[in-house]
Amino acid sequence: MSKATFDNRRHNRTANTEFAQILQKRLKRRTFLSAGAAAAFSNGFFLAGCGGSTSVDSSARVTVVESDNAARPVEPAVVDITHSELGFDSIPGSLADGVSLPPGYSGRVLAPWGDPLFSDSRPWQDDGSNTARDQALSVGMQHDGMKFFPVDGNSADGLLCVNHEYVDPWRLHADRISIDSATGHRDDIDQARKEINCVGVSVFRVSRERGGWKVIPDDSLNRRYTAATEFRLAGPLALSEYAVTRYSPQGSHVRGTLGNCGNGSTPWGTYLTCEEHWPAFFVSKEPTADQIRMGFPNQESKHNWEDFSEHADQLDGEFARFSLAAHADSAQLDYRNEANGFGYVVEIDPYSASGVAVKRTALGRFRHEGCAYGLPEEGKPLVFYSGHDGVFEYVYKFVSHAVWDPSDAQVESVDRLTVGDKYMDHGTLYVARFDEDGTGIWLPLTLESETTRGTILGEHFSTDADLIVNTLTAADLVGATPMDRPEWTAVDPVTGSVYLTLTGNHRRGEDTPIDSANPRANNEYGHIIRWEEVAGGHSFKWDIFVYGASANDSVEVNRSGLTLENQFSGPDGLVFDERGILWIQTDSSGDAVAEQTNDQILAVIPSANRDAQGNQDPVADVNNSELRRFMVGPGGCEITGVTFTPDSRTMFVNVQHPSNWPYSENASEITPEGLQLRARSATVVIERDNGEQIGL
Repeated sequence: MSKATFDNRRHNRTANTEFAQILQKRLKRRTFLSAGAAAAFSNGFFLAGCGGSTSVDSSARVTVVESDNAARPVEPAVVDITHSELGFDSIPGSLADGVSLPPGYSGRVLAPWGDPLFSDSRPWQDDGSNTARDQALSVGMQHDGMKFFPVDGNSADGLLCVNHEYVDPWRLHADRISIDSATGHRDDIDQARKEINCVGVSVFRVSRERGGWKVIPDDSLNRRYTAATEFRLAGPLALSEYAVTRYSPQGSHVRGTLGNCGNGSTPWGTYLTCEEHWPAFFVSKEPTADQIRMGFPNQESKHNWEDFSEHADQLDGEFARFSLAAHADSAQLDYRNEANGFGYVVEIDPYSASGVAVKRTALGRFRHEGCAYGLPEEGKPLVFYSGHDGVFEYVYKFVSHAVWDPSDAQVESVDRLTVGDKYMDHGTLYVARFDEDGTGIWLPLTLESETTRGTILGEHFSTDADLIVNTLTAADLVGATPMDRPEWTAVDPVTGSVYLTLTGNHRRGEDTPIDSANPRANNEYGHIIRWEEVAGGHSFKWDIFVYGASANDSVEVNRSGLTLENQFSGPDGLVFDERGILWIQTDSSGDAVAEQTNDQILAVIPSANRDAQGNQDPVADVNNSELRRFMVGPGGCEITGVTFTPDSRTMFVNVQHPSNWPYSENASEITPEGLQLRARSATVVIERDNGEQIGL
């Protein structure tokens, strides 16, 4: 979640044992190693491979390609990533309005907010005068999660799927938000429609020509998903009483996707966009207990779109739906259930513009921050992991009922969303409990599940759909562990270990006691946790991989021994490339690190860092030089959305909400002092000047 939209209120008021207390007890059982305290966290849990074997899969695939700048055929090659080292030195921090990269790397700006995807849209106007129609045909605002999908396996031709998290009205419009002085309500309906067309997802064709990467306008696969696009509901919510609205009396469809922040993909080649910052778009003036738990505002929505509920030009309740009041005799005649269609992982087939994208409700309803799948194994269920981005919120996983069939990955002539129906509509949703001995339990969220009250969930929820709509309440009842803002998950392709960013918790010390795991009254830096599934899938073993900190902090705070070369805070986006390099993206705010450098990308190869017994070590003072700063973004931004071409020679990364950038197509060109731009989120294309792979 962008720091620009983060809601710091505590919506989870349960008395469930918090992770900080668990970790404090765990640390008391262990011995710290001088300044490198985090080195003590390696306790034999992280054996290479999901089954706990010390054997290493050293066949992580990379590619050998030709060195010209045109089409790049993918040729298979093999390297042992577990014995490799990053091929660049850590770069200095920066506070400039430009992108910093290692020597020998270049970055170009691609597809900034407002660039047309179709020739019949007006080009982006610096004065904010583009219309709602222009915006519907152009790249959305506030780029976030992103994924590159090659066309025919080609690393020089593909589709980019880009999330757009939220709206900055003051940047979007030529003038301020128009307000009727008599009513105090908004009165410019085109402004509201333009905002609705800003969010969602952009899908567009990109190609690498001799002059570099270009967006291909008018490609048949170019399209926008916005807050007004129709989506199919699938899983427990579909066709239930909780999905019924005036727009969809059968409860089969919903309009719009909102708060599209983190992302994921599937083994069969589809894109997952995650609805995260979505409750604020609605208002519930008489909220239920479950709506209060979810965090709906009770006075007005973030953008007051409901102000147009009675507008003469409103079409089919396009604005009335953002107010959740019951105005009629039944749910089929109003929009009391509208928000029940939001808060999900949404599946999009990038290779087909004709199908209706699907909301996979079986994966739970909350503020999803990314969705990563575990390593697929033939004949075993698929697993998807998600964090709920909020203070003291939970970590979830979904386990499919269907077992993995590798032939489902070869679906060029088959509807990919039908494959999604098979694996993502039927399964079991779990929530995590972390225990002090370094183990954890996955608690099932089913009607038969026992609660901490001595009841079963079936006594609190009438149907599976009821439980899914109220996922948070169900997780509260079974005793899940509240965490410090769980965000993106990522799975190591070499070992299968799962990594999760915990961005931080500014309520630490206010709502909970200071402890040895979080010795700061204001937990401003965050950390990254990792775990490995235990055979059977109902339990796991966990440890801390790295703590964010300022290099100048005390040993008690800087437990990973970070230096000026790799200090960071606010770990947010988290992506493994296919070679096993972990790319950490940050969204820091108001701490000692943010005063010294803009947000950044750091890289490390976790599977290459093991002891003699094969245990994966955490980042500590004895090895932290292997965690290196790769990129620094322009001022005011968040860095997010890292994705790669199959040959690993091109990295795409998003720069969200920069304060005064980009100045030119050269992403590293610093905006001249004294010049104030209408700043634009954008994708940056990063390549090595010698044409070789990124990072190694």
